[in-house]
Amino acid sequence: MIRTFRFTATTEECHSIQLIDGDGLFNDVGTDRLIKEIKLAECGLSYAVVAIMGPQSSGKWMHLREGIWMAKCAGIEPCTLVMDLEGTDGRERGEDDTAFEKQSALFALAVSDIVLINMWCHDIGREQAANKPLLKTVFQVMMRLFSPRKTTLMFVIRDKTRTPLENLEPVLKEDIQKIWDSVPKPQAHKETPLSEFFNVEVVALSSYEEKEEQFKEQVANLRQRFFHSIAPGGLAGDRRGVVPASGFSFSAQQIWKVIKENKDLDLPAHKVMVATVRCEEIANEKYAGFTANESWCLLEEAVQSGPVAGFGKKLNSILYTSLTEYDAEATYFDEGVRSAKRKQLEEKLLQLVQPAHHAMLGHLRSVTLEKFKEAFDKDLNGGEGFSVATRNCTEAYMALFDEGYADAAVELANWDSLKVRDKLRRDIDAHVASVRAAKFSELTSSYEAKLNEALSGPVEALLDGANNDTWPSIKKLLQRETESAVSGLSDALSGFDMDEKTKEKMLTSLEDHARGVVEAKAREEAGRALIRMKDRFSTLFSHDSDSMPRVWTGKEDIRAITKTARSASLKLLSVMAAIRLDDNADNIENTLTSALVDTKNNAAVTDRSITTFDPLASSTWEQVPPAKTLITPVQCKSLWRQFRVETEYTEANKRNNNWLPPPWAIVALIVLGFNEFMTLLRNPLYLGVIFVGFLIIKALWVQLDISGEFRNGALPGFLSLSTKFFPTVMNLLRKLAEEGQMPATNSSQTNQVVASKSFQNGSSTSNMSSTASSGITASENSPTKGE
Repeated sequence: MIRTFRFTATTEECHSIQLIDGDGLFNDVGTDRLIKEIKLAECGLSYAVVAIMGPQSSGKWMHLREGIWMAKCAGIEPCTLVMDLEGTDGRERGEDDTAFEKQSALFALAVSDIVLINMWCHDIGREQAANKPLLKTVFQVMMRLFSPRKTTLMFVIRDKTRTPLENLEPVLKEDIQKIWDSVPKPQAHKETPLSEFFNVEVVALSSYEEKEEQFKEQVANLRQRFFHSIAPGGLAGDRRGVVPASGFSFSAQQIWKVIKENKDLDLPAHKVMVATVRCEEIANEKYAGFTANESWCLLEEAVQSGPVAGFGKKLNSILYTSLTEYDAEATYFDEGVRSAKRKQLEEKLLQLVQPAHHAMLGHLRSVTLEKFKEAFDKDLNGGEGFSVATRNCTEAYMALFDEGYADAAVELANWDSLKVRDKLRRDIDAHVASVRAAKFSELTSSYEAKLNEALSGPVEALLDGANNDTWPSIKKLLQRETESAVSGLSDALSGFDMDEKTKEKMLTSLEDHARGVVEAKAREEAGRALIRMKDRFSTLFSHDSDSMPRVWTGKEDIRAITKTARSASLKLLSVMAAIRLDDNADNIENTLTSALVDTKNNAAVTDRSITTFDPLASSTWEQVPPAKTLITPVQCKSLWRQFRVETEYTEANKRNNNWLPPPWAIVALIVLGFNEFMTLLRNPLYLGVIFVGFLIIKALWVQLDISGEFRNGALPGFLSLSTKFFPTVMNLLRKLAEEGQMPATNSSQTNQVVASKSFQNGSSTSNMSSTASSGITASENSPTKGE
């Protein structure tokens, strides 16, 4: 029924009549027929009446209609009748318009439970807008003609701007209260408050043309509020004096009769009415002419793509031209009306040009910001101090913006540039902060990288040669490099305008990073403690005090050498067990020595008759915080056990260089292998094959250094041999082929070289076997042997 709220936009049949025609005649026949069609008489008191009023073309009705129309709202419970009043401020009626407008408005207030008043958002706060003069008259007459009956006045703000509804609603309610307070009241209602007659509600709708989807959603929400409107707390008033539905037609007809016969509702002065209509026409013509003005259209289009030089001067000229033309044509009309309409025209024009002005300021802000960035970067790259460059560039380009704003100012408007200026200043500050943060990050990363390079390698080397001076040396290294880095960063930060607290925080963070590098490297090396221990044991076990490879003669004190090597490995374990960058002392080394090396203590532990306390059965060290622990006591114990297992083979190997089996094994081989022995005697060719096979195996043993590969454990030995076996066999076969093609003298020299190399790689027995195998292999392939 009404375009704004779509009360009848359903599939149900729309029942509507013209309740009062344009001449003020009440349609009693049509009303009775409508009541029968919609079965209103059966509703009793369960019905509601909604009236809609507002300026012409404000979206009340889908088509222009005169008089008052009424229909049943489809799909809304309880039964709801809606009355659509002829648009206010219309020109079709001429001088009779105002009288009918007041009469119909008073009728709507008297009959309806809810009155919707359409108004434009830009009309809020205007004295002649929002039907305020009409309401003033209606309030006065209503109190004289009718007893209090609370009606809900719902002001529907059309084409809401960005101003929040929370800001518009108090202004509108304050205006209504002022109207009520200014109305002369009869003695019976001298102290009657506005709330005794009316509930005031305010809702807002977005522009249908610009935000159609949002508009439809808001309309749907508004329509939902009319469901069960007469329930307690509903949208309708207190329903005092409500007429039963069967008597609605007669009651409405009598109320209209009283209003029509009332003599207080006279027309305003003729000249005021003429001035109102004519000035409104002139203002509309000038507004339409402004929107079609070629200069304005070109200016509006140009400002969308970028800043326009002389924007304010050009726009002010167009505005003053339109207003001057209005003044010339409206000069002979009533001054009060003329001034009010001029003010409305001025407000509409400013509202029209404001987006273009905002766009101009936006371009001005963007261009100024880009110029600032270029100048700021140029100053920094030119060696200018950060603080000096920031201050100079900020002052210069804020002044440049102020000049641009003065050029774009609209004289008629009281618009403040403070918001845009503040936005530009915030953008500049944000860019400066971003550059400062990038510089800080660059400086910090640079010095952190220098610390990484200066600390990682030396710390790793110091931990590799772990001894009593390891951690004191690391501490001195850390202190020296940290002081150097902090001093450099402090000098670099002197060019920034920063408080001491922030500077101290950055320097402290760099110190923490240096310490973190050392601790991270220590933890990394602690993860390789077992490998380090085995490497140290192997080095000390296989080299003498002069770091020369040992020549094993069988007279060495293997036990003493092993003990020395293990003690050094234990020393390495104790150094890597904790981080010692502070001056706190600990007893880790003594604890490890007494628990793992001391033979007396070990004997006491193995004695089951004596109950002892294991100092390594713990996850923490005494006097060492958990955060500084790299290897816990129980982990040390596990590492030492694994270390012992993987190094015992080396000791056992050197203790028994004789590869002969024990006597009992020899006897067993003779007894059990008698049959095989006789077979070999009967077939001497087998002896040759076996002897050749022995020489080949022995050569592979020497070439692969099997005893050396298994020194660090069985699994590493097998993995290493699996990768070397096939290449070694191929290499040996290639050498045998080459030897078969060389003279006998070369074969003899080759035997000597192989024997010399074999002597360096193993024991004397192994050397002799390797030399013999090489010699035999070479002789078999020599062409002189057959001769």
